[in-house]
Amino acid sequence: MGKYILRRLIIALPSLLGISLVLFVLLALAPGDPFGELATNSNVPPEVRAALRVKFGIDDPIFVRYFRWLVAMLQGDWGFSFASRIDVDKLILQRVPTTLFVVGSSQILALAVALPVGVYAAMRPYSIFDQIANTFAFIGFSLPTFFTGLLLILVFSIQLDWLPFVYRADLNSTGWRFYWDHIRQSIMPVTVLGLFQGASLVRYVRSSVLDVIRLDYVTTARSKGIGERKVITKHVVRNALIPVVTLVALQMPIVFGGAIVTEQIFRVPGIGSLLISAMLANDTPVVMAVTFVIATLVILCNLIADFIYAWLDPRIAFR
Repeated sequence: MGKYILRRLIIALPSLLGISLVLFVLLALAPGDPFGELATNSNVPPEVRAALRVKFGIDDPIFVRYFRWLVAMLQGDWGFSFASRIDVDKLILQRVPTTLFVVGSSQILALAVALPVGVYAAMRPYSIFDQIANTFAFIGFSLPTFFTGLLLILVFSIQLDWLPFVYRADLNSTGWRFYWDHIRQSIMPVTVLGLFQGASLVRYVRSSVLDVIRLDYVTTARSKGIGERKVITKHVVRNALIPVVTLVALQMPIVFGGAIVTEQIFRVPGIGSLLISAMLANDTPVVMAVTFVIATLVILCNLIADFIYAWLDPRIAFR
């Protein structure tokens, strides 16, 4: 297994390098200047502005700057944020836990909704429950996250005043009150992302279970007198989850993309809102670091999916 993990990580390196190179070139060619505010600030002497540009190599050729950034990144130096005036690694560490909590909770919610609904709908195809589930699934993944987010804010924050619509990282409460306040402010962003992903997963779970439930080994298991619940859980669902795991792993970039929009709506202090603010400020070190973190998380999610394959199907071996 160790050799397999090492081989997968080596294969991922060219992808990370290619993504970083393309993104760095695009950011360098984009209009704007990270020191544009200093140029219009009369309190900053011209020699100070010139010294800062020389120090950070703003006027150097693009590939020289990229090579300098890559070497520094490999050495653990992620650079300095022009906009936040803080080291990029400290800035990322402040934001990543919040994003992982929101994204992770939303995926758990999506699977908790999609698996039972999809399996039950496949066991009773074209029934009333199946038609209702398909209808809500179509509605769910047809509505964008920014619309459902604003709708939840309008209903639960403005009309009912049940939930806060601004996610605060500096909660003043302590003890159990702190955890309760944290849960309350996480309900809407987690629900928006979770239901959006769960709506699409319902259709895939239903389709996968319908394909497996008609196979011969399922009929054989029933003919042996095995209970229907055991046939569904052990023989049907276990094998039907393999394509679903593939879908979840491939949709992780979409999940993080939806998290970026959701974080903007609810003012969640995650890496998504950090990426948007860094792009608006032309803060190249932060944009590169956030993109690198997201790409790494997606690669790790696909690696975890490989281990889940082996758990679901013992015939799969790592070689």
